[in-house]
Amino acid sequence: MEATTITKQGAATAPYYLPQSDECSVFAAAHQNGLPVLLKGPTGCGKTRFVAHMAEKLGRKLYTVACHDDLAAADLIGRYLLKGGETVWVDGPLTRAVREGAICYLDEVVEARKDVTVVLHPLTDDRRTLPIDRTGEELVATPGFMLVASYNPGYQNILKTLKPSTRQRFLSLEFDFPAPELEVDIVTQESKLDRETVKSLVRLAGKLRALKGQDLEEGVSTRLVVYAATLIAQGMSVQRAVQTAMIEPLTDDDDVKRGLQDLVVVVFG
Repeated sequence: MEATTITKQGAATAPYYLPQSDECSVFAAAHQNGLPVLLKGPTGCGKTRFVAHMAEKLGRKLYTVACHDDLAAADLIGRYLLKGGETVWVDGPLTRAVREGAICYLDEVVEARKDVTVVLHPLTDDRRTLPIDRTGEELVATPGFMLVASYNPGYQNILKTLKPSTRQRFLSLEFDFPAPELEVDIVTQESKLDRETVKSLVRLAGKLRALKGQDLEEGVSTRLVVYAATLIAQGMSVQRAVQTAMIEPLTDDDDVKRGLQDLVVVVFG
């Protein structure tokens, strides 16, 4: 199955991202020194936005790969395909990034097949090489190439995790949901909703996140808070926007939904 790739290049301004700590300077230093970076944190806390923001700030093309159960090493490296009656080699997103000196971002890398991590190892040490067995090439990464991967350690089980031997090849940055005052700034900027209503949405999000591991497998993401705020800014009622963006995506259990709706009443009245 083909890898899903997105290429970003040449935007006039970097995607909006509000730093929580020194993650931007650490990422820039890693890029300058050709070091790989692993981003750890819950779904929807801003990892992908952060990488897109940094790629634009650093002036690098970005290849994003959404990893999944069927993603194999060949999807990243490339394969021979029939074109116009001829068999031609077509580079995958990882190979293109290595050749071009771009950033390759593997989102939720633990979801990919085991052979993917084996391919990454030579790129995450001082060799910075990518062997391509099918063509006999051994590519040396062009200056500017950077490997970035992410995963959600709180959601993975023992069958889907990174081996210590792989984790220790990366610098690691830990992400979490922003502090309330920062999250208010982010949601206000992204949705253009009035700040007072956003404060209530963020307070609700905090209460929902406190239920993780009890009634909910995952807490509500900042992304979903932005979705709710955007709907409200467009004229939808608070109740309906919250139901659609902050309750329904979290659970299918009707009893749990009713309990979450009670929280909405507590926060919004």
